[in-house]
Amino acid sequence: MINIVQTYWSMLLRSMGQTLLLCLLSLIFAMIIGFIFALMNVGRNRFFNLVGTVYVDAVRGVPLIVLAYFIYFGLPSGIKAMGIQNFRLSALSAGTIALSMNCGAYMAEIIRAGIESVDRGQMEASRSLGLNYNKSMRLVVLPQAIRTMIPSIINQFIITLKDTSILSVIGFPELTNMGKTISGNTFKSLQTWAIVGIMYMIVIVTLSKVAKRIERRANRGR
Repeated sequence: MINIVQTYWSMLLRSMGQTLLLCLLSLIFAMIIGFIFALMNVGRNRFFNLVGTVYVDAVRGVPLIVLAYFIYFGLPSGIKAMGIQNFRLSALSAGTIALSMNCGAYMAEIIRAGIESVDRGQMEASRSLGLNYNKSMRLVVLPQAIRTMIPSIINQFIITLKDTSILSVIGFPELTNMGKTISGNTFKSLQTWAIVGIMYMIVIVTLSKVAKRIERRANRGR
């Protein structure tokens, strides 16, 4: 195991950096997607309700690996069939889109549940004070809802970090893909995957500790 670390440490660290980059980009876009479709679902417009529901149900009903294959292989193929040549997506772009769509669907439900957990009287009170719906949502409802969402958002962040390993199937050079390469080169599968597992564990446990501290501070601010 020590020999593997000494020989491949730079490649392992680089692949972990790629994993964290993919996770961070995906979460940023997933939060945007989540807020958009959550607001569609809690609004009173039936058309927007339908669009939001269809998106969430459709994306959550498709395995992430199938979504990744569709975006990386299927989407460029479909665009080329339309006469647009030389179109292709990098593994990072396809992986970010797939993870963002997948995580965004779950974020939409987390945010919707958080908004609906706020007592309706808060919205009614703010409207009675002269605030319109958008300001009431932004200034009164969402600040309270976000505190309720924090544990679920943290949990989804950790799940998304783990899900990056699935994207090794499209050749993205994240940690699991690097583990496959090192295992193939050294023929030491047990030691290689033990190292990869420990690296994931260190990062995830560290992020969990940081997240719990953020959660405690948010709860103290209530």
